[in-house]
Amino acid sequence: MSSSNLPASIPPSSRLLSTADFRRLADVPLEAEWFANIDNPQTRRAYRNALEDFIKFTGIERPDEFREITRAHIIAWRDDLKYRELSGTTIRHRLAALSSLFEYLCNKNAVTHNPVKGIKRPSVEGYEGKTPAIGDHQARGLLDAPNNISLKGKRDRAILATLLYHALRREELCKLLVKDFKHERRGVAHLKVSGKGGKIRYIPLHPAAGGLILDYLEESGHGFDLAGALFRPIRNNRTGTLHTAITADMVYKLVRSYSAALGFKIGAHALRATAATNALDHQADIAKVQEWLGHANIATTRIYDHRKTRPQDSPTFKVSY
Repeated sequence: MSSSNLPASIPPSSRLLSTADFRRLADVPLEAEWFANIDNPQTRRAYRNALEDFIKFTGIERPDEFREITRAHIIAWRDDLKYRELSGTTIRHRLAALSSLFEYLCNKNAVTHNPVKGIKRPSVEGYEGKTPAIGDHQARGLLDAPNNISLKGKRDRAILATLLYHALRREELCKLLVKDFKHERRGVAHLKVSGKGGKIRYIPLHPAAGGLILDYLEESGHGFDLAGALFRPIRNNRTGTLHTAITADMVYKLVRSYSAALGFKIGAHALRATAATNALDHQADIAKVQEWLGHANIATTRIYDHRKTRPQDSPTFKVSY
């Protein structure tokens, strides 16, 4: 469309981009455009790692060189990943990242086909995930670990309870606003959770977690800042910037620190696996657990089902002489 065909109601002076900026953005490579459209921080990090590895292996120097990649390049890279003894899951994820890029290029008619399609990938190492689910006694110990006197202790107990009772991802917990804690549906308090892909789900608030969050907000004083972050770094109280949210890395270090002090070192994702396993152990419907976790596919939910690893269910304890 030529500039003469633009609606007359839009004066030239209202244009926000200079001519140089317009040309520069028009020249953005499709490969960079694809990466810019990935919203989830963890996905971006994983895809960046995969592509950097592939670029290093193939010697690609310019984005448009991706369009010269053949199936032989992909197979050679896959075999190199195996040679380096990466896990089957990691190799599958890296191939998936590359496949996502080529699917985008196909949709934009930049390439004729996706060379990753048809490449044999390592088999899945069983349906059970590698993230450990801790025992009930360990979960109780973790909830009691922070002191209940200081602001930090109250905040940390509220964070651990929110993770253990609602199976949130770290990023989901960090996105919670004060107002997200104050939702009611059919007279029951709910958490409004912003999940992957911008999907919103409402999770009934567990009374134990709700009480600890109220204690924290009463101590911190930001309970009336409805549009502000629910969980915040303690240092904000000294700097006055109370709107800043705690980061996913801070949540990981928090869980790591308290669990290590108790004699077992885990990450925050283990609390998600623990909550899912505990719910399933107590006869929660797996379809409901899928919805609760925010999974698009129930096969992903089964990865969190650690019930078959319970020692007490082993045939060992059925043997009697």
